[in-house]
Amino acid sequence: MARIGVQAMMLRGAIEELGAYEAIRRTVDVGYRVAELSATRLTPEVLAELRRAQDDFGFEVCSTSAGIGAAGAANPSLETEFDKVVSDTKALGAGMVRIGMLPIPMLRSLDSVLEFCRVADAAAVRLADEGIALYYHNHHVEFAKTDGRYLLDVIADASPHVGIELDVHWIQRGGLDPVRVIDQYAGRVKLVHLKDYRIGWPAAETIDALERGDHASFQEGWKGLVQFAEVGEGNLDWPAIIAHSLDAGAEYLLVEQDELYGRTVWESLAISRRHLVELGHDALF
Repeated sequence: MARIGVQAMMLRGAIEELGAYEAIRRTVDVGYRVAELSATRLTPEVLAELRRAQDDFGFEVCSTSAGIGAAGAANPSLETEFDKVVSDTKALGAGMVRIGMLPIPMLRSLDSVLEFCRVADAAAVRLADEGIALYYHNHHVEFAKTDGRYLLDVIADASPHVGIELDVHWIQRGGLDPVRVIDQYAGRVKLVHLKDYRIGWPAAETIDALERGDHASFQEGWKGLVQFAEVGEGNLDWPAIIAHSLDAGAEYLLVEQDELYGRTVWESLAISRRHLVELGHDALF
């Protein structure tokens, strides 16, 4: 059965403030028992706390995160820290690694994107030898077109050993229907990120800026009307998204929110969980 969990990018502040063990304890208290790890360097101390939390709370780590490029980032490099990626992933009992995005400088040209694909695909083959699958996570930029094709499709075709992790908010922000893209990658998508797509009201300051002729401030505020949101707090079709994700073979549906707009991470996670339970998905937690 598929499971609903949390994308732990949301927990990085809590891990820094409280430690990994306490951050996981609070996550379990909200009702989540699975996480995809990201944006936190897995030092020996953090790993030890995570493993203790797994033992104490029955918590699962479904996937870890890695990148392509130089070492030293929060997510280790598959090029220069391959052994660490493997050892960390195995230590936590996970069977998947995901790349959150190709290095932005590689978006300078199609040739550099294809070089990323070559490196990622080679890493996927090496990881498969270790019993670990590699996935690529989209943002909106992967729906830019090159020669009439979406960049995500180019990446998918050029790295056939890499699975796809679909983020429904970023698909919507890229101008496509999340359900259609999920259906397109059925059988290849095992991880789906759940965050809503909300259009907010303009702030009074934004309207004031327009009225006083400050067009730069007005435009900045106007762009901010497109927002991240908790599941059920925006405009996405969640019954269809969940149903099609499950039909496509997704194994983990991971709640994530890039900005919280004044809420705490625990409040945000609780809101998303409540809406998902209301949709009848309590058993997936």
